[in-house]
Amino acid sequence: MAQEGSLSAAEAALLRAELAGLKAKVETLERRLETAIGTPIAKVEATAPPDEASPPAKGQTEIGWKGSPQFVSDDRAFKVKGRIQADVGYVSSPPGLDDEAFGLASEFRRLRLGGEGALGGGVGYKLELELSDNSVDLVDTFVTFDAGRWLFTVGNHNAFQSLDELTGDTTGSVMERAAFTDAFNFERRLGVSAQRSSGAWLFQTGVFADDVEALSNQSDGPDGGDENNSFSFDQRIVYAPRLGDTQLHLGASAHWRELNRLAETPTRYRQRPYLHANNSRVLATPALDVDSEFNYGLEAALIRGRWHLAAETHWLQANRPGQPDVTFFGGYGEIGYFLTRGDRRGYKDGQFGRANPARPLDDGGAGSLQLNLRFDYLSLNDGPIQGGEQRGYLGALIWGLLPDLRLNFNYGYLQYQGAALGAEDRNYGAHVAAGRIELDF
Repeated sequence: MAQEGSLSAAEAALLRAELAGLKAKVETLERRLETAIGTPIAKVEATAPPDEASPPAKGQTEIGWKGSPQFVSDDRAFKVKGRIQADVGYVSSPPGLDDEAFGLASEFRRLRLGGEGALGGGVGYKLELELSDNSVDLVDTFVTFDAGRWLFTVGNHNAFQSLDELTGDTTGSVMERAAFTDAFNFERRLGVSAQRSSGAWLFQTGVFADDVEALSNQSDGPDGGDENNSFSFDQRIVYAPRLGDTQLHLGASAHWRELNRLAETPTRYRQRPYLHANNSRVLATPALDVDSEFNYGLEAALIRGRWHLAAETHWLQANRPGQPDVTFFGGYGEIGYFLTRGDRRGYKDGQFGRANPARPLDDGGAGSLQLNLRFDYLSLNDGPIQGGEQRGYLGALIWGLLPDLRLNFNYGYLQYQGAALGAEDRNYGAHVAAGRIELDF
């Protein structure tokens, strides 16, 4: 992180966070006053010149609070992070299929604990462990170097695949990401990347190996461990101008992956029926001999007042030695609206961010209420490869009680053509109803 005046980056960040909190409270009071008197009041922008701030004495540790404890000492800082997501849901069973994964199910979707901090000199870090699917995995685990407009990252992190994949799971518009993100095997991988911001432009590029589990000793053999020499080149570009009250987002990404030794193990592309607690794959290709992948996507989004729009398309080309290549396609379109006044979807650094309620519970309000509608499409069909097609019609009602706490209620109807899973008929529909409590600090 770069220095700001006589303050260290960590100290400046803490002061900015405190100022943002005070500004939010002032805006809340202004809205209440406007409602009471029926007349808009003049807005005064608060500023805090760095030379007026009083940083802690050298060697002294200052403790703050920003959703969780935050410690600042000299040019170093540390913040505790964690996440709890508990799901319950129901997926109706396809006709004639005896599969106990369907019906009512519940799970801890994610349990995550870790921290992030700054070491001074522009060096930062983040470490998170997650309990998911009864295993402990490394999530965001990396070291960064902030050189002003450039940000360099080394470690386990996301390879810039798509807007929906990059948006945090506690800030998304529905409970689960678009179907193509799982079907195309998007995941965090060990690598090195660079990002540059210039005005409304954001450029991201990186070279990645595989996910850390596939590189571990327990994965020794042709499909992982010390023999895993797969790699990928990943790029993304975003143009995100702010036009008055409107935040615009236009993006594109491209990714090339060489499987190398992993090509000795067949590859499958598949997807479950939305709810993560159901592990049956309704859509699935047969095992394919793939030696490399090329995938690319387009992104568009808009935020204006209480409204937001978003859409993505993504193609994956699986290159098969001695056989015709196959291309699969996925995408979604969505619209969302806050039913509560003063609320707006967050956006930062080329992705959707947290939407802090204008009137949270701890300020005497009822929180925010957001309604989102999404159409989600996935096709794993191309020529002789027929993995099935899904059209998903999804709705979500999200109640944001506090900046760190949400209740997420979803309903969806999934329409399948040529599904890989089925007994009497491979063309059918499935109903999904689900709820989640999510705490993110």
